Amino acid sequence: MAQKEPLAEAKEAAEEKPAEAPLETEAAETPEETLEEAPEAEIAAEEAKPTKREAEEEIVEERFYTIPLAKAFAGPPNKRAPRAIRIIKRFVTRHMKLEMPVSEEEEEEVGRLLIASEVNEKVWSRGVEKPPRKIRVRAAKDKEGRVTVYLAE
Repeated sequence: MAQKEPLAEAKEAAEEKPAEAPLETEAAETPEETLEEAPEAEIAAEEAKPTKREAEEEIVEERFYTIPLAKAFAGPPNKRAPRAIRIIKRFVTRHMKLEMPVSEEEEEEVGRLLIASEVNEKVWSRGVEKPPRKIRVRAAKDKEGRVTVYLAE
């Protein structure tokens, strides 16, 4: 009789599934109601975001650099990629004439230098031990004085 009990439970579970199906159709009706409200929210979100043209207009200065990363290879192999990122930060800070922060805490607060994820991925593409020997980047300074480093295309 122990074998018949699991079968009975399976039949009961199968009978419950059709009862849940109408709930799914009811749930399908509710998104139509939310779709009517969604365009208003999307319009407001689109107005808040600056368009790509506005972002390009804010750029005050833009320069292309080939940054040598050979000094990253002077240290231990497991610290080369992080050192290459630090070299990029120092190079851009020096050449784009950013003020050097007194300590690392102030650097995080100011947030004047941003490195795009594509640059970071390029440095880390071959792992921590083998960053590229040099990297070509585009540094763009906006009106507020923030510098963003992009991979040169």
